Amino acid sequence: MFEAVLLTVITAATPLLIAALGELVVERSGVLNLGVEGMMIMGAVVGFGVAHQTGSTALGVMGAILAGMLMSAVFGFLVITLVTNQVATGLALTILGLGVSGMIGEAYIGIPGLRMPTLDIPGLSDLPFIGPVFFSQDAVVYIGFALVGLVAWGLFRTRAGLVLRAVGDNHGSAHALGYSVTKVRYLAVLFGGGCAGLAGAYMSLAYTPQWVENMTAGRGWIALALVVFASWLPLRVIIGAYLFGAVSVLNLHAQAIGLGIPSQFLSSLPYLATIAVLVLISANRRLTLVNTPACLGKPFVPDR
Repeated sequence: MFEAVLLTVITAATPLLIAALGELVVERSGVLNLGVEGMMIMGAVVGFGVAHQTGSTALGVMGAILAGMLMSAVFGFLVITLVTNQVATGLALTILGLGVSGMIGEAYIGIPGLRMPTLDIPGLSDLPFIGPVFFSQDAVVYIGFALVGLVAWGLFRTRAGLVLRAVGDNHGSAHALGYSVTKVRYLAVLFGGGCAGLAGAYMSLAYTPQWVENMTAGRGWIALALVVFASWLPLRVIIGAYLFGAVSVLNLHAQAIGLGIPSQFLSSLPYLATIAVLVLISANRRLTLVNTPACLGKPFVPDR
């Protein structure tokens, strides 16, 4: 029983973890992208469609990443090049993604999908309890773990990460030192879009291998809250992702053991937990402000 719970928690937490890591990098560069939900749902439908047409989940994942990056490129062009309002543009991107995905996915409703294969490690996958939980997962789960380490190392142990954080903290000073604020922010936004697309592909190829309209169900917004919950620190994102993942699957296991709690209330718990976390963080503003990028949401207009 406990093994089954852990497996479902890992599955529920993985898309949140990947999407939140991508958005963390974006916000560290000083850009606020509220279009994560739209990029995730586009990744889900494109990933499902490509996998269905080609018979390959790997190609489906690649298609989803490209779809997320394309959506993020549109966002980047509007907010970085044209200097539009980041909040309004991100919300518009989410609405666009939900509408376009519904149109594209209409042909795939009710069609059985391909499930992403697991990567069994000889000798380790057969171990009791530990094997199925840690050594019999699909590739995206391991990619999520690897991204935590890579993002943490890249942000705080490399010159590129230092430049990225400098742009997010004071884009004027970074520009005066000769760094291209526009280039850094474009690369960060594209990375965030690729992560959101990958998270969406996981939803339609592993979490529930089928296409259902609006199947991300607000997980993009939870990923945004996770970034704040983690105080813009990558290693804390994994804690928050698995915490929210556990809350998300509580509904299924509570029904399985026959708890007399309304399913509607249990389904709302992830979103109630999101609100509660944001309220607690707001109450302790000192924790929030320590790592908040100073230029978050502020447009950069170089001198002519």
